[in-house]
Amino acid sequence: MASTTFSGPVTSTNGFITGSGSLVQITAAATATSAANAGRLNLFNVAAGAIVTLPAATGSGNQYNFAVQTTVTSNNYVVRVANATDVMAGRAVMLQDAADTLVGFETVAASDTITLNGTTTGGTKGDTIYITDIASGLFLVHCNLTGTGTEATPFSAAV
Repeated sequence: MASTTFSGPVTSTNGFITGSGSLVQITAAATATSAANAGRLNLFNVAAGAIVTLPAATGSGNQYNFAVQTTVTSNNYVVRVANATDVMAGRAVMLQDAADTLVGFETVAASDTITLNGTTTGGTKGDTIYITDIASGLFLVHCNLTGTGTEATPFSAAV
């Protein structure tokens, strides 16, 4: 089916259909694109980890959603920006493995990378990352994670 562009509001009286095309398997390093990854659920599905590079932030409103389908056991799951000027703003909420509490982490001004290591920074089956391109040079991020050991921030300035 071809892409269609609408310039006004769209109303569906019977819902929208989703299917297997709405799921993208991430099994190796990848560069995300608007056409292949935006508006879809990108599934981390390789225990050896994978790195995803986002497209440049332009304020498109595109959403890049990620979920961990296979817990990372070596290396890391990484989501990073495309260049040294783009940054991420937002938070990560992490369930602690002890004490039945939540731990929260905020980005800092230079945050441009999310790293899930399978233990202290998340990366277990069911963890999710929601990213929206909200302005030129800026992504909004929300992470729902599960940590073990001494939980730590998944955010860094690495690009």
